[in-house]
Amino acid sequence: MKRKASVSHDDAIVRRLRKDSGFAAEYLKVALEDEDEPRVLLIALRHLAQAQGIAKVAKAAGIERESLYRALSVHGNPRLSTLVAVTKAIGLRLTVETAP
Repeated sequence: MKRKASVSHDDAIVRRLRKDSGFAAEYLKVALEDEDEPRVLLIALRHLAQAQGIAKVAKAAGIERESLYRALSVHGNPRLSTLVAVTKAIGLRLTVETAP
């Protein structure tokens, strides 16, 4: 019997994000809730950008593709304006709620 090749976690997430916009919104919301590790937000935004195509998202956000890769990298430190532009480009927005 032939086994199906395994898929990395990142690739599986990107595939699901590509197919399910509701999941994409919830995925970003949960990433924003992680107060202990701010890089989780960058990873989530990177996955979302990959799902829609980095070049397409960068163009829609008015950012150079290389700059977007750098901003959403593990060591990235994007400005708030970059985060807002990227979330808008992927069809989502950042919101604020009162803490419980």
